[in-house]
Amino acid sequence: MNIKYINLLQKIVKIKEINAKTILRKHKKIDSWFVSRYGMNLYRGCTHNCVYCDGRAEKYNVEGSFGDEVTVKVNAIELLKKELEPKRKPLDPGYMLIGGGVGDSYQPVEKQYKLTRRVLELLSEKDFPVHVLTKSVLVERDVDILKKINENNRAIVSFSFSSADDKISEIFEPGVPPPSERLETIKNLKKEGFSCGMYLMPVIPFISDKSPIMDFTLSEAKRVGVDFVVFSGMTLKDGRQREYFDNVLVNNYPELVVNYNNIYRGDKWGSAIGEYYESIHKTFSNLSRKHRIPVRIPSKLFKEYLKQDDLVIVLLEQIDYMLKLQGRKSPYGFAAYYISKLERPLYEMRNNLQKLKGVGPTTERIILEILDTGTSSYYEKLINQ
Repeated sequence: MNIKYINLLQKIVKIKEINAKTILRKHKKIDSWFVSRYGMNLYRGCTHNCVYCDGRAEKYNVEGSFGDEVTVKVNAIELLKKELEPKRKPLDPGYMLIGGGVGDSYQPVEKQYKLTRRVLELLSEKDFPVHVLTKSVLVERDVDILKKINENNRAIVSFSFSSADDKISEIFEPGVPPPSERLETIKNLKKEGFSCGMYLMPVIPFISDKSPIMDFTLSEAKRVGVDFVVFSGMTLKDGRQREYFDNVLVNNYPELVVNYNNIYRGDKWGSAIGEYYESIHKTFSNLSRKHRIPVRIPSKLFKEYLKQDDLVIVLLEQIDYMLKLQGRKSPYGFAAYYISKLERPLYEMRNNLQKLKGVGPTTERIILEILDTGTSSYYEKLINQ
């Protein structure tokens, strides 16, 4: 292990250089949030230092002082070259997700190491579709490579936000370009022909989840031309994550401490009480319909890149999400889960679909329509309402 100290944005950051054992992280089933089978963490730890980041929680095993230390996987490219060409079973189709996890792939240290740029070059050579998720406008540096990917396949560039309010971001996202800059970058990327998403996750309870703030955020998303907005509430795990967050909250919004204690009650996943999520989901659902923005990645951006069974799973999970967002019950996520466990392809079972767990007559009709047409009229109605 090699340890360095470098000055990033007038801040001394401890850098650990390591040789990783693996880079690609395969999901047990297709991830319908990002339409990806594989993700990767090129860096562990993140100097964006977002106050609400659950990468700070103990369960993710990020060593050192989160926000001040970053681990760099210096052998990432060599490993990835091997992992993209497995000797046995070929990789499952879908977007390669770059971002998320426990470190933004475009955090400031990327300027020095350029691992993300080199990964994009490799993925372009291997002709993989790519979905980038970041908070950083540094992604514009790599427009040249992303355009090649987009021309030969497809590249989606998405940004995560807690709101479009620069003042809120200054407190809770101290190492990140302000929302106004991220929005301007989306506008620029749209002009270059990219599909772009906003991941409004998490909204910060009693701060950026207020209806006027969310309305402003979605109106800004609409203004710059985002193709979809994916929404989520905040989790707050006991331990390092909550302690760090509470300290910032006390210093900036002391009147909200009681409110937080009322909705976060020590759930092991860090979830707030159900009534809180139901409330903000209803608000977001109403506002997304007002601004006519899809609340998941539309199927036109991914249906040609997935195996048939994975397409069924993603569309069923998206239907499930959209119904529950409106406060309605849904069996579709349950059906999608059990389909993901099948050892035989769905087309071999098309005459016996109701024997599958979670599949009734209505779900069967939707599955058959997806198998035959690549989409579902019910799904299209929900995503475009």
